[in-house]
Amino acid sequence: MNKNRLEAFSDGVLAIIITIMILEIKVPEGHNFEDLKILFPKFISYILSFIYVGIYWNNHHYLIHGLTKVNGKILWSNLHLLFWLSLIPVSTGWMGEHYFAKQTMTLYGVILLLSAIAYIILQKNIILNEGKDSLLGKVLGRDLKGKASIALYFLGIFFSFFNELISGVIYFIVALIWLIPDKRVERIFK
Repeated sequence: MNKNRLEAFSDGVLAIIITIMILEIKVPEGHNFEDLKILFPKFISYILSFIYVGIYWNNHHYLIHGLTKVNGKILWSNLHLLFWLSLIPVSTGWMGEHYFAKQTMTLYGVILLLSAIAYIILQKNIILNEGKDSLLGKVLGRDLKGKASIALYFLGIFFSFFNELISGVIYFIVALIWLIPDKRVERIFK
């Protein structure tokens, strides 16, 4: 299979995920700006999830860009990642609908954690396929961001049982970490 087909399919799925998330935000009954207040939690959860899906889309692009050949492990690893990402709209809607209740924050964190693990599996399979001495293998190296994210997700899930605000702040911090582009990757794939 051609890597362009893999990337196009993944881009389509990610676009559908974002579309589903925005369709969950219904137009309020009233016509005044104050009628929009009820949408605030849904909008905040949508923004955070949009950022996460955008981060995955961006990093997936660079990951696939460094790929020279596709095999079955990569295809299944990619589908595994897309499966977990496709659950983000459910947890996003649930969080927004129930004002970031503890259980909703737990589910959101679990889905983020499993998405991150799936991404690492895809990344490892690509490096195995391309070789540790490939450009991608050299650039990704020890993947400190990935490991830190996993630890923070576990922390966020733990705190979600006690304090949903702390949990939310942790999920936001992980998003901020990934919003800072990795200059090593950008330099190589310009």
